Amino acid sequence: MRTEFTRLNQGWDAEPNAPDPTISVDGRQLVLSFFLNPWQGSNVRVFDRGELIFQDCWRYRLGETNDEGWYKKQCRFSLVAPEWGKFYQVCGVLRLQTAPNDWIPLGTPASEASHHFLFYFRDETFECDAKGWSKGSRGDCTKLSAPTSARRVSVQRSAFWLSVWSQARGIGASRASHAGSP
Repeated sequence: MRTEFTRLNQGWDAEPNAPDPTISVDGRQLVLSFFLNPWQGSNVRVFDRGELIFQDCWRYRLGETNDEGWYKKQCRFSLVAPEWGKFYQVCGVLRLQTAPNDWIPLGTPASEASHHFLFYFRDETFECDAKGWSKGSRGDCTKLSAPTSARRVSVQRSAFWLSVWSQARGIGASRASHAGSP
């Protein structure tokens, strides 16, 4: 048996430099939130966040390996997964004997068949075992935008990336602070 990867993110992706993945858990429902990539040509703006919801999740991890480790073959799926930085459903051999042991359990394994999901972010890897997944309740990830209040918090938390972004585009600081606003 071999390891098979099905890419699940078509037309959208995480921000490649600072996706800032966060996790919230309510029972066995896990929500993974992250900055979307605004440079893919879609209608995603800087500081828009995507949200993936995993139903009946019984374990997850958000930890090492980063992109450098993946290319140096320090990851159990190094050079086996089709591309770094994508969201996959993994079937077949999961190579769990070489997996990190930083899993966070949310209960006993699902009685029904669960699926293994993997999302490679720039500086960390997200994995979970869940019954299924869906895009966030805020709508299609390619059209997702955060509420104004959430965007302001994101701008404050990402002041460094905002200054890098504004310098690259020749925008003054006061104008850049409103660049992600609707």
